[in-house]
Amino acid sequence: MPKVLLYITTKIIWTFLFYNKDFNESRAHVHVGKKGTQQFCKIWLEPHVELSKQGDLTDAQAREVLRLAEEQRERLLKQWQNFKEGKAIRIIKVKK
Repeated sequence: MPKVLLYITTKIIWTFLFYNKDFNESRAHVHVGKKGTQQFCKIWLEPHVELSKQGDLTDAQAREVLRLAEEQRERLLKQWQNFKEGKAIRIIKVKK
């Protein structure tokens, strides 16, 4: 499960990652969760950012990670491309 982005705030650290089993999926997406989350949500990155599965997140948390995914969409899509091409993925760290 390669981590692709850590979004760090004073209250929470959001982890964005790809599952290795996702390699065969053609539509770009990312899984997002926070420390202690058992089920990550799934967010489609194309053709536009939208929630696929909410996982353990509350509605407010789901809205927050959707906003973050929209802000970071281009970077996440580049990470997805590298993942699909078997290239190394560097974790992007964003501190707010």
